[in-house]
Amino acid sequence: MNRLILLPGWGLGPAALQPLAEALNAQAGLSVELAELPALTSSDPEDWLAELEARLPSDCWLGGWSLGGMLATALAARRGECCRGLVTLASNACFVPRADWPQAMTAETFAAFRAGCADDAAATLKRFALLCAQGGAEARAVSRQLQQGLPAQDAAQLLAGLDVLAALDNRAALASFAGPQLHLLAEGDALVPAAAAEALLALLPVGEVDLLEQSGHACALEQPQALAELIAEFIREAAGDA
Repeated sequence: MNRLILLPGWGLGPAALQPLAEALNAQAGLSVELAELPALTSSDPEDWLAELEARLPSDCWLGGWSLGGMLATALAARRGECCRGLVTLASNACFVPRADWPQAMTAETFAAFRAGCADDAAATLKRFALLCAQGGAEARAVSRQLQQGLPAQDAAQLLAGLDVLAALDNRAALASFAGPQLHLLAEGDALVPAAAAEALLALLPVGEVDLLEQSGHACALEQPQALAELIAEFIREAAGDA
């Protein structure tokens, strides 16, 4: 049985991944568990990774959505052969641009978003839900679903999560992890540019980067069944179970 641990995105909690987890658990030979992001106020990615390293089981697949996928990537590289493989949804190598990685949210947009969170976290989470839904075929319905499911959260932890999101640079991690990798980006994503797909693929020693059509950042909610089939097929083939 192939075991996959999934981490959620910033601000949304594991419930947002529940439809995908259910669809994945219905796939033959696959067991999926949802995990929480670290409840930390530290802005240091190393603190978040140390907490995850201590809490999450080893010798399994790691995956996640957005920030969860970026943390899963860094942890997979840290674990090396002790990680069976990596699956990410709507996750970039760098969430904000670097000098040689322009395929990201602009620094100005991110700074404005962080300032909004510091001023009014609840309003910012609602705006975030709207941005997640943008670009999908059912944007209004998905936005309502996300907003209704927003968990109560500590503002300091939300800000720390944004700082970790901005600080993570997974280019070396993606290039060094030798296990199978599947990275799924969305064509209409308002937060992670679809243009990052080609650059991501160029980093990988082995693996796939696919672009989901008619989908936004909330791809896990928009088409869970199709995603589950795609992910399960990749894991089965990588594990030699096909």
